[in-house]
Amino acid sequence: MIPVLTPEQMRAADDAALSAVGGGDVFIKRAGHAVARVARTMLGGTYGRRVLVIAGKGHNGDDGRVAAEWLTEWGASVHVLDATEAAGQLIDSRATDLVIDAAYGIGFHGTWSPPLVLDVPVLAVDIPSGLNALDGTVEGGVLVADRTVTFAAVKTGMLFGDGPSLCGEIDIVDVGIDPLDDVSTYLVESSDVATWLPPRDRLAHKWDHAVRVIAGSTGMAGAASLVSAAAMRAGAGMVHLSWRGDASAVTPPTEVVGRALPAEGWAQDIASDIHRFASLVIGPGLGRGDDIGVEVRNVLSTCDVATVVDGDGIGASVDPRAGHSALTARTAATVLTPHDGEFASLGGDVANTDRIAATRELASRTGCTILRKGPTTVIADPDGAVYLVVAGDERLATAGSGDVLSGIIGALLARGLSAHEAAAAAAYVHGMAGSSCASEGTIARDVVAMISDVLTEVAHNVR
Repeated sequence: MIPVLTPEQMRAADDAALSAVGGGDVFIKRAGHAVARVARTMLGGTYGRRVLVIAGKGHNGDDGRVAAEWLTEWGASVHVLDATEAAGQLIDSRATDLVIDAAYGIGFHGTWSPPLVLDVPVLAVDIPSGLNALDGTVEGGVLVADRTVTFAAVKTGMLFGDGPSLCGEIDIVDVGIDPLDDVSTYLVESSDVATWLPPRDRLAHKWDHAVRVIAGSTGMAGAASLVSAAAMRAGAGMVHLSWRGDASAVTPPTEVVGRALPAEGWAQDIASDIHRFASLVIGPGLGRGDDIGVEVRNVLSTCDVATVVDGDGIGASVDPRAGHSALTARTAATVLTPHDGEFASLGGDVANTDRIAATRELASRTGCTILRKGPTTVIADPDGAVYLVVAGDERLATAGSGDVLSGIIGALLARGLSAHEAAAAAAYVHGMAGSSCASEGTIARDVVAMISDVLTEVAHNVR
């Protein structure tokens, strides 16, 4: 996993490293040389290339000036422009082959006016100047980078808000500054998912990883089908599906056992054989109403099995007084998968631009693992650990995509992963499956079809 630091944590790491060596020149030299190497790669060589370095007065500017020295030594024609004089200048490909943005770093507050850059690639030093390193907001001007060289660790603002669209490709460079022991936020990689996934036992039985799904209702058959199919593709050996409505309301996938729920008291029906299953998924397409809320909370209270609460189940898990007693009383692993609207219905602070802090707070208050959906998915555990997943793109913005995700989580819980590992691994697999689909016209069923291929590739690349 890749450490992700807030600006405050990064400054603490900087201070500790500086005190250990007695000065910062060594880190500036390393950082500047690293920037120069990436610049040389972007230029396809340096001899005769024309480079503009926009340098501020701080350490970011120092990094840029060291990079300028190296590029000059390697044969490039380099001009260093003071960041305070950049406003209003026009930089285009007639005079410049690369712009290095070394104006301001993670400690910058306020606004600045960058030059107008046309048809010239931009390399940002540590973070694009003007991007808030905590939450990814931008209050003034900023240069959109094609590539960013960042030091020691990714900064939170690079993964949220405008950060992903402004940073371009991110290179993490080790300059000898190590994150301190208080790091609790990490970016999930393919190798992490492979490590968490247990290999299939040669003597495995289909009931070893069985998943119970409570999803769907009249008019919402698709949710039930997508959850169940995704769970099967993610490794569930058996899926039993039940839905609200009559027997004809839902047609389960061929491999899934299905039956309608009783009209009333169905929580007791589910609890009667839940011991046969390794996990439970409840909520997608289930419908809303006080009676449904009572049943869902009864299920959560009586079924002591690893559980994913998604879709309509999220609001139903909250009692009429907006309390979380049905959740906090649980002893089995519980994963909630809200989008921002559902996050608010759980009592989460959607107005807080620090999505990590807000999600971590709700996880602590509910005693559940919270998977908060978004372009960067935040998975927060009740103990404070946070995993971030950036796999996937706009192809996942399609009806039923969330149902697919909940099915994957349910299967991974059934395979023995802990709540936060199952949620993080599922978010990664879900994202990669979406990215493997056609760039136009992707639907949720397409994502389901790619799950097993992604899992196979993840496992194969590591093993």
